[in-house]
Amino acid sequence: MEYLLLIYHSEAGWGKMTPGDEAAIYREYGQLRDDLSGKGKFLGGSQLTPTTMATTVRVRDGKRVVTDGPFAETKEQLGGYFLVNANDLDEAIAIAARIPSARNGTIEVRPLAVRGQAKQA
Repeated sequence: MEYLLLIYHSEAGWGKMTPGDEAAIYREYGQLRDDLSGKGKFLGGSQLTPTTMATTVRVRDGKRVVTDGPFAETKEQLGGYFLVNANDLDEAIAIAARIPSARNGTIEVRPLAVRGQAKQA
């Protein structure tokens, strides 16, 4: 089953890292990606630009409204994602726990909906 692992962290905290700390985190991400790829578990992923580069689009009453920046101010921002193939939720959670940003941010684990099987809570 495919899971999207949404990586949230504090952009302010990320910006305060030393170049050495930042390089170490990127190395960890690369090692995890390589390990998962070797096992056929990594399907894709990418880092996102900061929320200051975001554009928000809404359509209300048939009219498009476009604004710069994120929709809401939060303590943690979506910084990237991994798309993985896991046997079950337990394996997806185990992979999420290996993501370096899990140590100081949050990883949201969401299964991809199979067409016709999406359910709302």
